[in-house]
Amino acid sequence: MNEYILEVQNLTKVFPGVRALDNVSFKVKKGEIHCLCGENGAGKSTLMKVVSGVHPHDSFNGKVSFNGKETNYKTVKDSENDNMAIIHQELALSPYLTIFENIFLGHIKTKHGIINWNKLIIDSRQYLKKVGLNENPETIVSKMGVGKQQLVEIARALSKNVELLILDEPTSSLNDNESEKLLLLINELKNEGITCIMISHKLNEVMEIADSITILRDGQTINSYDVKKDNVSEELIIKQMVGRDMTHRFPDQTHDVGTINVLEVKDWSVFHPEYPDLEVVRNASFHLKQGEILAFCGPMGAGRTELMMSLFGKAYGSRSTGQVFVHGREEHFHTPKDAIAKGMGYVSEDRKDLGLILIQSVKNNISNSSLKKLSYMGIINKGKETLEAENYKKSLNIKTPTVNQIVNNLSGGNQQKVVLSRCLLADPDIFIVDEPTRGIDVGAKYEIYSILKDLVKEGKSVIIVTSEMPEAIGMADRIYVMNEGLIKGELSRAEASQEKIMTMALKKIEEN
Repeated sequence: MNEYILEVQNLTKVFPGVRALDNVSFKVKKGEIHCLCGENGAGKSTLMKVVSGVHPHDSFNGKVSFNGKETNYKTVKDSENDNMAIIHQELALSPYLTIFENIFLGHIKTKHGIINWNKLIIDSRQYLKKVGLNENPETIVSKMGVGKQQLVEIARALSKNVELLILDEPTSSLNDNESEKLLLLINELKNEGITCIMISHKLNEVMEIADSITILRDGQTINSYDVKKDNVSEELIIKQMVGRDMTHRFPDQTHDVGTINVLEVKDWSVFHPEYPDLEVVRNASFHLKQGEILAFCGPMGAGRTELMMSLFGKAYGSRSTGQVFVHGREEHFHTPKDAIAKGMGYVSEDRKDLGLILIQSVKNNISNSSLKKLSYMGIINKGKETLEAENYKKSLNIKTPTVNQIVNNLSGGNQQKVVLSRCLLADPDIFIVDEPTRGIDVGAKYEIYSILKDLVKEGKSVIIVTSEMPEAIGMADRIYVMNEGLIKGELSRAEASQEKIMTMALKKIEEN
């Protein structure tokens, strides 16, 4: 009996102008948790799309075998018929359908062409119980948080009697508590005999859960390890991923923080866009100094993103109250365009929906916020636009064959660099970045951290919204801790620790 459930041999996949996979080979044992690690653009997601039939058999060279038999998948449906399932980083649920409808979508059994809806509801409960989701099956999916939606995706995979479950960055949008629950679930699935392949940039999670690891770099297999036998460490994984030693996760802290407040917010409250009486942010007051990196920490749902979006030209909320001062002058931003005109820039945590126009080129996405700067009498200077895009491609190390490449074809980390480039070209004095390194690898993280450090050395000011406490501690001069729509407290870099941040976030409201 073959001990390997999946074998990939000499696999090569080429897109126009890009060799995404170059002679990749690796094996996955039955009943193990196998993690794929590598920088953004290393080919991890492409490899799993090839394995699962997203990219059909005739679009690549090489051999993929599942349960000892060479595959010939034309579509994902073919791999699902073989009891394989893939859960992509961007969830593929239908937001306006119920939980049970999403679970059985695409494989609903009928009798004489008639659907037994009550049976589907009853059957869905066993899968919800298995993934630990205590929700009414008739709940509309869009009414739930991302963590619960992730569990619905897994429940859907289990409803297909899956043998091999592929998860692409399953915890990238989850908080620490949700991530831990999901990792426990993956371990439980392993104990039930389900093999899991997980793509992740969170090396602490990889070390916690993986039985074996395969590392890709620039579309090639670098090495595969048995975690316990080979005594694998995070440092070894990083070195193999980036091709060099990284003794520091963050750039040096040498920059001067000024004494002048470039941004001051007083008693700022924000109200929910659909429920105008619901206060999402309450009486927030803070300041940002010239040349300072300021971090906002706290659990998911703390109100951090809502606060920043509402300040950036009322991009969130039905209404807001309070005062905003930029360079000592009170401002009233009615649109994001007003905020940009006064020297503010904002990079959204949702680069796919709010940060990029996916069907446009890298060049167009970079220039979108600076068309006035690149135009004369209403006509865009195409040469100048291309030159600026090429400069950012080089300086931010955006991995793309050309700036005319459609941005949807780039990896997540390179897409993030495009969003940053667009904001940098607009040349803001106050730079707000929301989850700037979500879903990207350690090497690309360091590059983005270096960009932010360079900005403050030039006298700009940066606000980082982050769910990763090590990121806040490693980058920020000061940290504001938020939870339940309130700023719970403030910590200097010298004071900050993960324990203090968590303790402050969980303080009772009456203590404030």
